[in-house]
Amino acid sequence: MKFLLRGYLESSLILRVTVALVLGVVVGLMGGDTVAAGLAPLGDLLLRLLQFVIVPIVLFTLIVGINQADMSRMGRVGGKVFVYYVATSAMAIVVGLVVASLLSPGSGMALDDSLSVDVPDNPGIISVLLNVVPDNIVAALAEPNLLGIIFTAFVFGIALLKLRQGGPQQAMAEKVYGVIEGLNAVTMTVMAGVLQYVPIGVFAIVTGTVARQGLETILSLGTMVLVLYLALAVHLLLYGGILRAFGVRLGRFFREARTPMATAFATQSSTGTLPLTLDAARRLGISRSLYGFSLPLGATINMDGAAIRIAISAVFAANVIGVPLDFMTMVQIVLIGTLTSIGTAGVPGAGIVMIATVFAQVGLPIETVALLTSIDALVGMGCTALNVTGDLAGTAVIARSEGERFDNEAAREGSANAGNA
Repeated sequence: MKFLLRGYLESSLILRVTVALVLGVVVGLMGGDTVAAGLAPLGDLLLRLLQFVIVPIVLFTLIVGINQADMSRMGRVGGKVFVYYVATSAMAIVVGLVVASLLSPGSGMALDDSLSVDVPDNPGIISVLLNVVPDNIVAALAEPNLLGIIFTAFVFGIALLKLRQGGPQQAMAEKVYGVIEGLNAVTMTVMAGVLQYVPIGVFAIVTGTVARQGLETILSLGTMVLVLYLALAVHLLLYGGILRAFGVRLGRFFREARTPMATAFATQSSTGTLPLTLDAARRLGISRSLYGFSLPLGATINMDGAAIRIAISAVFAANVIGVPLDFMTMVQIVLIGTLTSIGTAGVPGAGIVMIATVFAQVGLPIETVALLTSIDALVGMGCTALNVTGDLAGTAVIARSEGERFDNEAAREGSANAGNA
């Protein structure tokens, strides 16, 4: 037993997660609902542990990061982050429309009029923007309201930086910063412990997902799933091209990104995977002042995978009713889908909300949304993995545009320390 435990702890995290994914699929297909129900608490524990460390990681990482940067850079970086997220979301919808138009998922299928689905209300962009400023800091931390936490950390981080730059309260501000930096170090140590449990939780979650979906559902809408994953692969190649254009080494990038990608695939939660994404950015050697801001924001509003899903779902619905999309309707889908992917940030069932909103705007039947919900988990896994990859790729690209290097001694040292943890 001790030998197995030592082997588990000494093996690489990505190897353990990969084995967990494969075993989860096998056990889910063979064991069925009974086994899945028995393993469910292990998956729930992983989600709880990741949620447990999200608030301190985002709060302390961003405050420390801001205090290691200058104010002029923060405004410039913020603009780049926003432009990147909007541009890649629009590009993702275009990719989805092109791939789906070529392969025509849904052709030959008939719509079942008895199907129905309850779609949550779309809060809209204005509501999302207002929620950035929490009316209660404690409530924002407790929910957690990630945009509210980012705003809180940003405001207090800037205030602390201003006090540290001079004046009668400089000495006191330095002590406060020292405490926050210490809390950040403690949080990262806790995170290192949580990482050891990730493969076990991933195994339990994948087992449950596969057992619930089953082969019958997968095969019945297999073309739709296949087209979506092909579009995700195309968009992933585009990320690779962008990264290479900015001088980011793909081998190193994906070596660090693969663990959060695999975890996002299993958990279907960009926010839940955020601690691992932040850790990957740290391993890459990206500055905390950048990734502490861009990654939490991206986990909330940047949904390239979901944008691709909107596009392919629209083509699928049009093919089911036998009315292919024309060019102007596709343009509408790109515009509305890009805004919707931001406007539904943080909403439970956000993927379904986005699809229903776009369908209502371009005149596609809402009933097809019910058909798509049957494969919600299957497509959600790939979409979430791409969401997380897009966040990290954008952070790396912006870091390079700011002149940051990823091949320095600090980055290698950080990676080695994390591996030992």
